[in-house]
Amino acid sequence: MSESLHTLTGLCRHQEEIRKSRFLALAAPVESSAQALAFLREVGDPAATHNCWAYRIDQDYRFNDDGEPGGTAGRPILQAIEGQAMDRVMVVVTRWYGGIKLGAGGLVRAYGGTAAECLRRAERVPIVAMARLSVHCDFAELALLKARLKELQAEVEHEVFGADGVEFQLRLPANRVAEALLRVSDISRGRSATRRLD
Repeated sequence: MSESLHTLTGLCRHQEEIRKSRFLALAAPVESSAQALAFLREVGDPAATHNCWAYRIDQDYRFNDDGEPGGTAGRPILQAIEGQAMDRVMVVVTRWYGGIKLGAGGLVRAYGGTAAECLRRAERVPIVAMARLSVHCDFAELALLKARLKELQAEVEHEVFGADGVEFQLRLPANRVAEALLRVSDISRGRSATRRLD
């Protein structure tokens, strides 16, 4: 996909009334399917007629029509996520039936349209590809290495102190890896071992 993907900065909501039925879309950023399903349990209304949903997290996606005719709710919500170039997002569209049947086409437009409008209005941030590095260095170089790697938006995930030095793992934007390797080599004068973990 040439267009860069985005995720949400936080929860967003959008409500529409369509032929007496009320549709409420709630969308949130998620990092895992477990988190997506926890969001569904949190925001789904058991008193509503339907709580239809979809999520996309990298290559993983799922959707559910929750009792609406097959293909009229969950898939249009997923298509709204993809149409907005979003990723790591869960959208739940809750419907309270108002007594007028919408037909298959009407349902597709209602669920997909409510989800798409919710995502259109949401605050979004670009998704930055991340990488992990493992660095082994002398104790004396640890503080300087951590400070200089932090300038590259590297975060230390954990560190282990051994008899022969320190091994620590970093998470940083993938486009800064080459620069990070160069910094480690310069600061340690080539003595530190660095390897990519992903």
